[in-house]
Amino acid sequence: MRLLFICLIGMSSALAEDIRKLTILHSNDLHARITPDTNHRGGFAYLATLVRKERASCNHCLYLNAGDLVQGTPVSTIFRGEPVYKIGNLLKFDASTIGNHEFDYGWRQTQKFLRMAKYPVVSGNIVDQNGKLLAKKPYVIKKVNGLRVAIIGSVMSDLEAFLKPKDLGPWHSTSSLDMAAKYAQELRDKVDVVIILGHIKQNEGSAIIRQVPQVNVVVEGHVHTGRKELEVVDGRVAVGCAGYGVDLCRLDLEVDKSTKKLVSWKWIKLAVDANTIAAAPDVEKLVSKWEKRVSVKVDRVIGEAKRDFEKRDLVPMIEKATLDEMHADFTLMNAGGVRDRLVKGQILERAIWNIIPFDNVMMTATLKGFEIPDSIRKGKTIELNKEYLLALSDFLATNPVSLEQLGLKAVKFRETDVLFRDMFIQWVKNKKVLE
Repeated sequence: MRLLFICLIGMSSALAEDIRKLTILHSNDLHARITPDTNHRGGFAYLATLVRKERASCNHCLYLNAGDLVQGTPVSTIFRGEPVYKIGNLLKFDASTIGNHEFDYGWRQTQKFLRMAKYPVVSGNIVDQNGKLLAKKPYVIKKVNGLRVAIIGSVMSDLEAFLKPKDLGPWHSTSSLDMAAKYAQELRDKVDVVIILGHIKQNEGSAIIRQVPQVNVVVEGHVHTGRKELEVVDGRVAVGCAGYGVDLCRLDLEVDKSTKKLVSWKWIKLAVDANTIAAAPDVEKLVSKWEKRVSVKVDRVIGEAKRDFEKRDLVPMIEKATLDEMHADFTLMNAGGVRDRLVKGQILERAIWNIIPFDNVMMTATLKGFEIPDSIRKGKTIELNKEYLLALSDFLATNPVSLEQLGLKAVKFRETDVLFRDMFIQWVKNKKVLE
């Protein structure tokens, strides 16, 4: 009897510790960077090779993408994101979510992207006024190494702040935290691991792992620098990779299936280095096909840069170009609208498309001096009753959140036929040399 009792204790202990491995490969904010950057980092064909290499030695891997697959290079802008989704299908995500830039070509194009994707695109907090979800599903359940893994999609709670109203259309976002709590609670008894795949701010990811104990992992996108290190709260973790595909991130987990808790975690960043990684032939073939179509439109020399210009250098330059080309007195360039650096040497039109990929148009308003807020005046001396011309992109001039922040809510703007990017291209052509 005593021997049987000892054996039963041993069996109970063994059953209590059913430890399973789970590896999450993840990327985010690839932003149509289908070819390597000026530092030879990234590129879909090189990313594909690295993903396939990791998968080949791992029978417990998932590959997740945390949104913003499109918008950022001419191939996306010219063809409204469709080539990027076609090439992206070759990366074979196990699941992806919707980012704010998936709406940049209008919400109907977002719906088309969902139809084009040959993998689940999940999102639980983008809804219309009746509560209907934009995505087909808020989550998907994957079986990996004997684990039932729920992947719940999310976008930032203030999606409206990042888009022009006409592009978002009838949709809006609800609280990412409340949505995570709702579905995590619903799924907890049905699965072993709950992952939030969120195109969200880092503080939202932190709030979820701190306040929703049913969530094991948050995989973030949206912040292009990613997280320097993973955040751990009571055995729950949040991670976020760098944008533009310069890295592939890997989160190695051990999960106690009996308690549905993580028992170990290790997070590393793998450089997507085009100098040392071979391009995946099938992906490279499709990339080349689309790049040839783009090249004839954008690979034209328009000037010369005497030095490298970082994003922070380009903000005042673009503001100066706006004042000159629009014959305006005041303007403002949002730093988030500058998407790339400019390297020393010949300037191709392509470079400007990479810097300003958005199809924003210029809008103007005539204001008297006393109507110009400090956010726009920036210390410049004005005459209170004199009229001044303010020129802004329609991203700022039509976004209620931006107008509120800038103190321009009551201002009526006029739309022009000037495309913001074309305006800057013309200015560079006129200058010829940037020093």
